[in-house]
Amino acid sequence: MTPAAAETLLVGNKSEDTLSVIALASGEEIARLPTGKMPHEIAISPDGKQAAVVAYGGTTIDIFDVAARTKLKTIDLSPNQRPHGLLWLSDGRLVATTEGSESIAVVAPDGTVASISTGQKGSHMVAVAPDNRTAYVANIGSGTVSVLDLQDGKKLRDLTIGGKPEGLALAKGGRELWVGDLDAPRVSVWDTAKSEKIAEQPVDPVAIRVLASPDGKLIATSNIASGTISLFDAETRVLLRTIKVSGDAAAGQVTLLFSSDSTRLYAAETGHDKIAEIDVASGAVLRRIGAGKNGDGLAIAP
Repeated sequence: MTPAAAETLLVGNKSEDTLSVIALASGEEIARLPTGKMPHEIAISPDGKQAAVVAYGGTTIDIFDVAARTKLKTIDLSPNQRPHGLLWLSDGRLVATTEGSESIAVVAPDGTVASISTGQKGSHMVAVAPDNRTAYVANIGSGTVSVLDLQDGKKLRDLTIGGKPEGLALAKGGRELWVGDLDAPRVSVWDTAKSEKIAEQPVDPVAIRVLASPDGKLIATSNIASGTISLFDAETRVLLRTIKVSGDAAAGQVTLLFSSDSTRLYAAETGHDKIAEIDVASGAVLRRIGAGKNGDGLAIAP
């Protein structure tokens, strides 16, 4: 099974302020576009035609036309600062963590920006429930996950996770929240209705990213200190396998991305300026795709 010929891989190159546009079928870089300072996470619009890229070193989100390979506009999130985690919701809103101001920014389709305070340190990554209303924000410096109501624009509570939570993902239709820890080789699982921890699983050191597959069957963690991926059954929480990608901390493996059909994984090896493509079923690394300096944020546009 080969990637669809029309699919485009996007890579945010955080050390050179650019976006790599790569034809996924061939692995050829077809454009490299300037971005704001320190591009990190990337989100694709619901119609698949546009890409949003945060400027972690600033206050903005750049919007690109993927097919035309052009920047359409820049959205200023001020007074929110240092946007990092980013999602483009099915209702057209953009949700970005804004770590420098201990908040998240919510951008309406008309460009209006609203802020919700987390009041927590290091608000870095975000997951949003399927109803587009409840958001979960990992706060590295405070050891918490903030639960926010996007409709009412307020914080509901903080979950005390412990350690340094960064990566997080929702499973079982939003009923469970998986959270990684930069301080310990573990991922914890939380019941979102009860706000209670219900399980903990060991992983290789350490889960900097946690990702649910599009089909809802798998949870993957990107283990930066070991260059591996831990793959779990989302339903049973059982570890299915540990995939050796580089097996080396020097690869600086951060962002993970599933293909839309959940059969492949893409891992950003920021230390090597490469993106590893992995077959989920076998765990084999199929190829490595070149990008710019310290490529990190990943997205695939159809």
